[in-house]
Amino acid sequence: MIVHRDLNNFPKLKNSVLTIGSFDGVHQGHKKILDRIKDYSRQYNAPSVVITFHPHPREIIYPADKSLELITTLQEKIILFEKSGIDHLVIIPFTVEFSQQSPEEYIERFLLQNFNPYCIVVGYDHKFGLNRAGDIFLLKEYSKEKGFKVVQIEKQECDDISISSTKIRNSIKNNEIKVANKLLGHPFFFIGEVIHGRKIGKGLGFPTANLKIKDKKKILPPAGIYAVKVYHGKSLYNGMMYVGSRPTIDDGGSRSIEVHIFDFNQYIYGESLLIEIVDFIRDDEKFDNLDLLKERLKADKILAISSLSAYEESTKLRSGYRGAVALLNYNGMKHLARFLPGVLKNCPADCKVYLIDNSSTDDSLKWIRKHHPSVEVIELLDNTGYAGGYNLGLQLINEPYLALVNTDVAFEEDWITPAFDYLDNNKDVGALQPKILSVKEPEKFEYAGACGGYMDVFSYPFCRGRVFTHVETDEGQYDEEMEIFWASGAAFVVRKDLFTKLEGFDAMFFAHMEEIDLSWRLKKSGYRVVCLPQLKVYHLGGGTLDYNNPRKTFLNFRNNLFAILKNESKRRLVWVLPSRLLLDIAASFHFLLQGKFKLSKMVWKAHIEVFRSLPQLTMTRRRFNKAVERTKFRKSRTRFGRYYYSIIWQFFIRNKKKFSDLNWKQHEATRY
Repeated sequence: MIVHRDLNNFPKLKNSVLTIGSFDGVHQGHKKILDRIKDYSRQYNAPSVVITFHPHPREIIYPADKSLELITTLQEKIILFEKSGIDHLVIIPFTVEFSQQSPEEYIERFLLQNFNPYCIVVGYDHKFGLNRAGDIFLLKEYSKEKGFKVVQIEKQECDDISISSTKIRNSIKNNEIKVANKLLGHPFFFIGEVIHGRKIGKGLGFPTANLKIKDKKKILPPAGIYAVKVYHGKSLYNGMMYVGSRPTIDDGGSRSIEVHIFDFNQYIYGESLLIEIVDFIRDDEKFDNLDLLKERLKADKILAISSLSAYEESTKLRSGYRGAVALLNYNGMKHLARFLPGVLKNCPADCKVYLIDNSSTDDSLKWIRKHHPSVEVIELLDNTGYAGGYNLGLQLINEPYLALVNTDVAFEEDWITPAFDYLDNNKDVGALQPKILSVKEPEKFEYAGACGGYMDVFSYPFCRGRVFTHVETDEGQYDEEMEIFWASGAAFVVRKDLFTKLEGFDAMFFAHMEEIDLSWRLKKSGYRVVCLPQLKVYHLGGGTLDYNNPRKTFLNFRNNLFAILKNESKRRLVWVLPSRLLLDIAASFHFLLQGKFKLSKMVWKAHIEVFRSLPQLTMTRRRFNKAVERTKFRKSRTRFGRYYYSIIWQFFIRNKKKFSDLNWKQHEATRY
């Protein structure tokens, strides 16, 4: 992070993602905003910028008001911003002259001229300019004219931030340190200079560093004993802190802040210490003599050590997740309200849940933030489809295993833990899916994935339990664990490192069959893709596009050809492509005979789109094949999960409607 105090020396940015505020405390509410601008920054390759003001605007606008209490001083805020991972922190000297700018000047001369924003993230009630006349509506007017985006932080979130700041101050004043620390998302801390004291503590066997805090507006806890962490330079120590007027030695009533650092013996007068307050031990007391005080200090130290030990253990438990569930949402309010509670209920504690939002226009995000604040929202500025949305969102997720789940999928049990266990024990498996049943007819498989995906000789995809439109009843006939060709995008788990190395989904697909393309690359790299039928979920299906939607038909035919052109060997392409052209023409006439004229038209439209995209597909094929070569660890597995006969011939001519009728094992084994 680069700290800027002079705009004249601020670098000229091509674009930026910025937010503006005082950020007192840099607490959990603020961190959500900072996470959001970091997300946008990475998504759109624009540096993240936080603009804050010093001194606090209230000190300039209302100089007679002495009630201002700061959770963090400027120096402390800089430390927290540094930890947050933003790129640029801009500290603007807040003066009477600055406050006299008109709203238009503020936007044009301050924001646009200095920061060239791609996106500005501000609260719904953000006011600026002379007499606070500027607001978010004026910013949005300028955004249309100047070509930047404005992201509005809704009322509920802004109110939560304001309430959190008040609660933190009250908690600190009431010695509710753990409550304050939870709201902050980090231990409440301060920085003090070590000054000379009366050295009474040394005589008691508890030498202390007396601390002086320069900023009088800094809020501090009331008198008492506290368990603390002490930072001296780069070294960290445990300790206990005293705040009070030292009533036992009748020292005149002035407040003293003293820290006894455990296992420490250095000369540090004139140096600064950073003190993190972990827990409240007891109130200040007056003792009859120094011996009694000494005995009580011994007991305090035992309590402080115990408290600090418990804190360190809890920190270890919180420090990482085994994997993540990532749901991609676009205007899915009705699905979220229906299915998300079950997902959260059946998710293990070591799995973090993310919602990647594809620029929804409904109330999805407002509802999520209000009813399920534990879900981490990754908000995208544009709708880039299933492929692009997941690519942008997943680059912001660092957990090693990723469970990608549609918002219309129901969990009735924890299938995530055994899925992660399976990946732990089978390093050659790149992705897996559970058995996918229908929400509407729970006894049946669901169209999108059923019990694992397969490919026929002409690269038509079908499923174990669903061939074309024929969906089977689940009678346990496919309960055998099996290597498959592709895992369903409705619900599957993939290793994050492989997803990244293989460059994720192909954004050309937009939606539909991108999971087939990814699975194909995993298998070309030598990894297995498997179905574990002992694990199951329920899928509503058609949640984004109805199965008979013309757009879906177009995407399915086009994307299937995209996948073939990208992944089939040149030797196979020579005969697969002409065969597919003839078979797709037959499919078009089949739609005509059914009276589905729009669907017939979409088949031809898909082929035209593929022809137009050939130059781009050629480059994409080379790029992804290079990624496969970099990732490959053994011979390709594309023979497994491949049915070396025509599924069209078997289904329409030989009337074989069930997967079990295909005798696929024999054909695969003979071929291999």
